[in-house]
Amino acid sequence: MNNKNKVVSYLRCSTQEQNNEKNIAEILRFANDKKLGNVEFIEEKISGSVHWKDRKIFNVVQELQAGDCLIISEISRISRRSYEIFEILSILLNKQIVVYSIKENWQLDDSLQSQIMAFAFGLSATIEKKLLQERTREALRARKAAGVKLGRKPGTGSSKLDKYRVEIESMIKNGVTKQFIAKKYGISGQGVYNWCKKNIKE
Repeated sequence: MNNKNKVVSYLRCSTQEQNNEKNIAEILRFANDKKLGNVEFIEEKISGSVHWKDRKIFNVVQELQAGDCLIISEISRISRRSYEIFEILSILLNKQIVVYSIKENWQLDDSLQSQIMAFAFGLSATIEKKLLQERTREALRARKAAGVKLGRKPGTGSSKLDKYRVEIESMIKNGVTKQFIAKKYGISGQGVYNWCKKNIKE
């Protein structure tokens, strides 16, 4: 590997009780065996159900360039949603980033097989995202048909998002990004993040 290429490892823990010491040791051994060079570790403690664009993995994907390398301890560390995993891997492969997953013992690179997989990942992500959006719409229609009022509940606070609580909760559970929600309801991304943290258990 060219010494100018970055080698980054993304490590996510879902609770404060977990730690990455074992994973870091395994990744360092792996990088040494592969002669990949110095590894930059990006760590965060956050649920994998939080959309990937609202976590540090988004910045990692944005900043990596062709020829760089991403090491993960296992595939579930980048997301708990399959369509997000497909989307992330598709982007990385299209950017010509080499990806290693230690637990699954595989790598994605610039080989023909990986390019075919990149197409499959992208297609799968698009299909699953559309299915999730349709399930969200169906859930809202079902709630409305059942007589559930999709507006503000009395005494629920003063945020402009309160009256859209049911809709937002459905969107969050189905993987819609907070950036999309912010744009839809005309509020800052940080405002949406703070409101969700207070009102929605993920």
